[in-house]
Amino acid sequence: MDTPALPKAYKINRFLPYWAVFQADLKQNLRSWLFRAWVFLSLAAAFGYMLYRYGAKQVGFIQPASTLISELLTYVVLGTVTIILMLTGGTICSERGTMADSVLSRGISRFQYFFGKWHARLAAILGSYLVMSIIVMVSAYCLLHGESLSLWGAAVAILAVGAILAVVITIGVTLSALVNTTMVSIAIGWMLVNASCFLLSMLPDNYPTPDRMLKNLPNILRGMFDLTMMSRFIGISLGVSLAVALVGMVLFARRDV
Repeated sequence: MDTPALPKAYKINRFLPYWAVFQADLKQNLRSWLFRAWVFLSLAAAFGYMLYRYGAKQVGFIQPASTLISELLTYVVLGTVTIILMLTGGTICSERGTMADSVLSRGISRFQYFFGKWHARLAAILGSYLVMSIIVMVSAYCLLHGESLSLWGAAVAILAVGAILAVVITIGVTLSALVNTTMVSIAIGWMLVNASCFLLSMLPDNYPTPDRMLKNLPNILRGMFDLTMMSRFIGISLGVSLAVALVGMVLFARRDV
């Protein structure tokens, strides 16, 4: 009599639930009309401003590319914070009604769910910001007085602004995990970001703060900056982002959905 064949052993991929949440949220975010409007309006405003400066250059008014790009990067931080909070404020709380039954009751932990959502928003927003920044910098270098632009300084400036955006994105996702409605999440996030910037601006001059970094962007783009100070600023920003995410993840794991 033949011995029955043993069932085939399957290897369990513990990252599969995280990857599924990441992919689903990334696709949802990229298809969002608000996300597409943010990308389109940002590029339209940047190219419109560059064409205006290019026309001024033809009549003798020359503006260095470093000055133009610093103004555009400042706009990204100051002008789109509210939009970024709108893109992240409903990440988790908007699914509050169906999340427990459709997601968390299956083989996925709240930690994987939170990390998948958080990383998807970081990838979508920061990835789009990186692509737009490179396009704008190359265009500004070609159209304007590009000799004032340093490649190394441009890379550091992009990383510094990206670090600020990472903190804002993390705050939005964390608040979406702790409150019940999207509007409350956006409102609290907007007040928290603005209050934090105000308090940081009161620190002594030797502390790297977002407002001082933005004011120094023209010099950074020219390659004239303190590498140690910029490394501290980027490192502290990423550390704050990670700390906020960990706090949000722990509190989200303990609350009812």
